[in-house]
Amino acid sequence: MAKKAKRPVELSLRLAWYMVKNRLQRRRRFPLVTMLEPLEMCNLACVGCGRIREYRPVIDRIMPVDAALAAVKESGAPIVSIAGGEPTIHPKIDEIINQLVAQKYFVYCCTNALLLERVLPKVPPSKYFCWVVHLDGMEARHDESVARQGVFQKAVKGIELALSQGYRVCTNTTVFRNSDVEDLREMFRFAGNLGVEGSMISPGYDFKDAPDQDLFLTRNESRRVFRDLLDPAKTAGMRFYNNPLYLNFLRGGREYQCTAWSNPTYTVLGWRKPCYPLADSHAQDVNELFQDSLWEKYGVGKDPRCANCMMHCGFESATIFQAVSTPRDWVTLIKSGAAHKGGLSVG
Repeated sequence: MAKKAKRPVELSLRLAWYMVKNRLQRRRRFPLVTMLEPLEMCNLACVGCGRIREYRPVIDRIMPVDAALAAVKESGAPIVSIAGGEPTIHPKIDEIINQLVAQKYFVYCCTNALLLERVLPKVPPSKYFCWVVHLDGMEARHDESVARQGVFQKAVKGIELALSQGYRVCTNTTVFRNSDVEDLREMFRFAGNLGVEGSMISPGYDFKDAPDQDLFLTRNESRRVFRDLLDPAKTAGMRFYNNPLYLNFLRGGREYQCTAWSNPTYTVLGWRKPCYPLADSHAQDVNELFQDSLWEKYGVGKDPRCANCMMHCGFESATIFQAVSTPRDWVTLIKSGAAHKGGLSVG
């Protein structure tokens, strides 16, 4: 088994101080992670993804480097998650990453790894930077989910190459109705043995533009699947990046209201309003996403489109915010070493 990778201690300290400062300023809502989508173009057409279809009219639009950096600065969150689309297609993705790292943001770049080998020489390893590689199962299952053979092997090769060159690496998995729990367990153990920092998991959101709506789990179905998948008696060798409070929420052991405003998403059209899964409009000022009047309309029990959502962009951050006011929960996060992630969400 590969040596267990560790997340930087500085990330924990920086996030804790950032939250304290915002609390002292009596800000009720503030971002933890800036979700940056510098393009929506992709070299795959995953069956559970709505992005490339939702943004079809602007699929060829490329976000300028200056616009990407300005959006991150406007948000002010210490963590940046770069997604899309496939961000490594962006002709200047290395400039975006390298400038953010130089400013000491903690940057996570989500990728299917098809172009990873080409990009690695342009982005030096850093404690401030992590590749997040998409894996939705072992080879047959993953290749089925991305609708192309050979992608799993390419992703594994990319993970191994990045780790060998000193990069931080995580994996990201979306769970659907047709996911095979035993196959996922095998994949999580496989990823852990490769030496990744951890695997992020989340149920899929039923994007209206995704071609197969039968893929998506209801809230009750998600809880049944995750109770099985995350059964403590069966998780030996599985290394999760999500914090234990969120994993308990997925199993149905906790209830939270969505705090998706903590993960504002900037795209080629502006800030998705209200959140990463929903874009009823696009705002040009990130502060529009933190208004009380907006969140009176969205969330579980408010908008029917939120009924089945359990995504980490809305609910892992909720565990962080509640834990700040609940000493027992905060101790749980500290002991797990997961408190510093700040509800990190990836696309």
